Amino acid sequence: MSAQWRTARLILVCAALAIGLTMGIRHTFGLFLQPMSSTLGWGREVFAFGLALQNIIWGAAQPFAGMLADRYGSGRVIFVAALLYALGVLLMGHSGSGAEFSLTAGLLVGLGLSGATFSVLFAAVGRATPPEKRATALTLVSTAGSLGQFLMVPAGQALIDHAGWLVALTVMGAMALLVAPAAFVLAEPASKHAAAGSEQTVREALAEAFKHRGFRLLTLGYFVCGFQVVFIGAHLPAFLGDRGLDASVGMTALALVGLFNIFGTYLFGRLGEHFAKKYLLASLYFSRSVVIAIYLLSPITALSTYLFACAIGFLWLSTVPLTNGLVVQIFGVKYLGMLSGFVFFSHQVGSFFGAWLGGYIFDATGAYTLMWIIAIALGVIAAVINIPIDERPAASMRRQAA
Repeated sequence: MSAQWRTARLILVCAALAIGLTMGIRHTFGLFLQPMSSTLGWGREVFAFGLALQNIIWGAAQPFAGMLADRYGSGRVIFVAALLYALGVLLMGHSGSGAEFSLTAGLLVGLGLSGATFSVLFAAVGRATPPEKRATALTLVSTAGSLGQFLMVPAGQALIDHAGWLVALTVMGAMALLVAPAAFVLAEPASKHAAAGSEQTVREALAEAFKHRGFRLLTLGYFVCGFQVVFIGAHLPAFLGDRGLDASVGMTALALVGLFNIFGTYLFGRLGEHFAKKYLLASLYFSRSVVIAIYLLSPITALSTYLFACAIGFLWLSTVPLTNGLVVQIFGVKYLGMLSGFVFFSHQVGSFFGAWLGGYIFDATGAYTLMWIIAIALGVIAAVINIPIDERPAASMRRQAA
């Protein structure tokens, strides 16, 4: 079949729809912490560990999913990942124990996310888009993930309120299946890879990346991003419930995070076309710490929570187009899926600790205070370590060295 119908615009639209669904559904999981834990008689650490495992598996599998997408095209990877993701969400509600929840919400959903989210989709879009439009295209895909969160969180809460959490998970699992058809559009022709870059091998690309100081710093900074956003996304509704606020406040807060993330992601993605991405990343991480500190020092009310959600949402995933944009800028597009996958693994290690440690510390101390303090401190550290990154293309530096 001719691939002429696969225009860059159609690929962008399908990638946006896929990430909107996968990320939108994922961001509803925090809404299920209290009702599932209460109904099934679990401590919060059981649910939190399942989500933590999901994130670490997502991250560990991401480089391999990216490697397969770089070699064979994104389509096959996305199709299989969409099936695993949908199955995991469907079976989450039927977990009778913590081990079963870890298998469904952790293993299956984590594997599904590794092949149907950022790195694999970015690789398909990045290779299909002209260099002068690539940054904008990656920004738009990131923004679609935020839009999915904004739309799916209220829908998820409405389903839980009116039909129960089991029906809500069943509906969302069925919706996740809609990602599979996008795989046929995102299936890249083999010729696309042959022309994607130089004759550098996978091993050489990995060696070059891990010897690059900027790559290591970028990877460490992304750990903090994962820690902060998953802790807040998974535990904010429960934190607010502990303060006596209605469940609708947590739902609205997560929806506002998604809404303002649309604006923040788009703005910082476009700013990354004109200003040094490393300084923008540093400002994002530091600003997160300031916003969290101000929120905790203020009375925790519905209004202060909504203001916090708007501010942290503006900074939420604005790191994604900048981080992946730096990977492209330094190393090119040939191994984009694989290299961004390794950076993303660090993000998911942070996500593991953000999800699990939040539940562990709450069960141990009866409060989230220590977790908030850790999140603030890590934001400052991430801001500092992004500043020394060398943004020059690695290929040009190799030529200069030769």
